Amino acid sequence: MICYLVRHGKDDDSVRGGWSNSDITEEGITQVINLVDYIVKKKNELKIERLFSSDLPRAVQTVEPISVALGIKIEYKAEFRETNNGLLAGMPNNIAEEKYPGLYWNSLKWDESYPQGESPRGFYERIKVAWEQFSNMVLRNNQNVILVSHSGVINVIYTLIDGTSFSTKTNESVPYATMIPLKFSNGVWIR
Repeated sequence: MICYLVRHGKDDDSVRGGWSNSDITEEGITQVINLVDYIVKKKNELKIERLFSSDLPRAVQTVEPISVALGIKIEYKAEFRETNNGLLAGMPNNIAEEKYPGLYWNSLKWDESYPQGESPRGFYERIKVAWEQFSNMVLRNNQNVILVSHSGVINVIYTLIDGTSFSTKTNESVPYATMIPLKFSNGVWIR
């Protein structure tokens, strides 16, 4: 059994992401087309049975073409949204820098929240609970699945399966629109 994590296609990096309603870019669309082509070519090997996704627009725009290509209904999971960056969501970077100078994900303290958003601790705890519930459901059903989400979410999942500490300063780079296989073997997820 395999869970394929997929980060959405490239989005607009001139605005703050998080819970923004930004769409994927033309480059992101091309990345998604290439991903769908790969999935269709490997359909018999991958044996995808269910599709799950964050409900933010950039994830939705990534998962919808996969759904069409595979003929599988999408199950949206709001709990797998990126960090809730509150008032900064979708704000142009230059305005965010004016209104909230120096306020970035990697500058937040563990319990410091974005204005009207969540803290790194709150984000980590939300994803930890979501992953545990999701993982249990996937294991019960013993199916190969795709989960389309976000870089921050995937980084939390990495720390949970690797047994390492989560930090806002040590996130791994997660490629856009690429399948990252997590295999369940001997009672644990491995990547």
